[in-house]
Amino acid sequence: MTEEEYLEYDRTHEGKREFVNGELVDMAGVSEAHSLIVTNLTIALGSRLRGGPCRVHGADLRVRIDETGLYAYPDLSVVCGKPEFAPTRPESLLNPSLIVEVLSPSTANYDRGAKLEHYRRRPSVRVILLVDSVERRVTRYVRNDDDTWTLSDHLDGDVPIAHLDARLPIDEIYEGAEDAMARAAAGEP
Repeated sequence: MTEEEYLEYDRTHEGKREFVNGELVDMAGVSEAHSLIVTNLTIALGSRLRGGPCRVHGADLRVRIDETGLYAYPDLSVVCGKPEFAPTRPESLLNPSLIVEVLSPSTANYDRGAKLEHYRRRPSVRVILLVDSVERRVTRYVRNDDDTWTLSDHLDGDVPIAHLDARLPIDEIYEGAEDAMARAAAGEP
């Protein structure tokens, strides 16, 4: 499929689809744990960024990675300053500084692998958070000044987001999601 065909298809059909290496990828529904974690992250980031130059966007805002041609719907993205958009309908954000993906068992390998590599190619992206929905673990990737990346895993305490001057407590990210996570870990609906 060409990029133009994807954009037309995505514009005229219900549901969300990502575009990866010429392929259309349907986005599946999410678990209760996934939904609770995304909600917690939206509240936590939004409250910390209120009144400043950065804004939190949910999974309905498409992101374009020009360097690789990826069109994706991350669970959350943050833009600091004026947002830039590709001239697509619906619009596609070009300059996220933070990307958050909440990992589901069915998508975790892709999110940790190929999708992460796409995100890392976008110069505006300074931090990527991969938030597990089965166990309490946040993996943080931070772009260094020399364009290398530093990886850190966070199981408790806070996840620092230096460029946003924010810290996200692990307890706040996972608040109220423990029972749903246990069900997901056991493979239960």
